Amino acid sequence: MRLNQNILLLGKKVVLVPYTPEHVPRYHEWMKSEELRRLTASEPLTLEQEYVMQHSWREDADKCTFIVLDAEKWQAQPGTSEESCMAGDVNLFLTDLGDPSLGEIEVMIAEPSCRGQGLGTEAVLMMMSYGVTKLGLTKFEAKIGQGNEPSIQMFRKLHFEQVAVSSVFQEVTLRLTMSEPERQWLLQQTSHVEEKPYRAGASEPR
Repeated sequence: MRLNQNILLLGKKVVLVPYTPEHVPRYHEWMKSEELRRLTASEPLTLEQEYVMQHSWREDADKCTFIVLDAEKWQAQPGTSEESCMAGDVNLFLTDLGDPSLGEIEVMIAEPSCRGQGLGTEAVLMMMSYGVTKLGLTKFEAKIGQGNEPSIQMFRKLHFEQVAVSSVFQEVTLRLTMSEPERQWLLQQTSHVEEKPYRAGASEPR
């Protein structure tokens, strides 16, 4: 969506930036992995198709995507390319026409060296906070492959509860409704996050 195309969210472990053409080659390399395609239920695409997909996701009003950068790498050397700091992506899908307050959230930490360090957890918290404060969301769902136990456990630690299991799609659906205590907890967890203006290719640390 265009709403987030000019903002950068700076956390402690991750930096969230809009998905731009600069990020496509690295993203395309990630998605050559059969394991990642299986975990994300993705089809293999050519590089050209990936550029088309990036453009459509930017234009679609029902998709909000940020690329997850490793904050430590990004802040280590001013002028470092975003592509070299990419760790994964985090998405919100606003596809339930009957309930505009519901967002489906997914996160992928694709870079092996970035896994198991809490980057995915902070990225999800930051995206949920963005969804609550900017998009008016009050409910979140996560649909995760039954075999992806680390991701299931991560969402459970973030107060999500399992509401369904699909043997057909072999996935688990977890949900979190933002009561006032949950909302306050979320905003507290993300109180350190800074929102900054973003220009593609020029998001050096300040």
